[in-house]
Amino acid sequence: MTGSFAVLLIILAAVALYAIVGTVVLVARDGRGHLPVEKSERPWTAGNLPSLPYSLIRF
Repeated sequence: MTGSFAVLLIILAAVALYAIVGTVVLVARDGRGHLPVEKSERPWTAGNLPSLPYSLIRF
């Protein structure tokens, strides 16, 4: 029983180490904080329609 518990702890430690290393690599590779890279396109517009619904506009 003690041997299987030790093997389980070793497996859990290896998985935790793999997750920590993967997280550090991902954060280091993504320096700006954007995955995938943001597109530099203009936002969508609807011509000259108002930005508020007509029911909220006070005349």
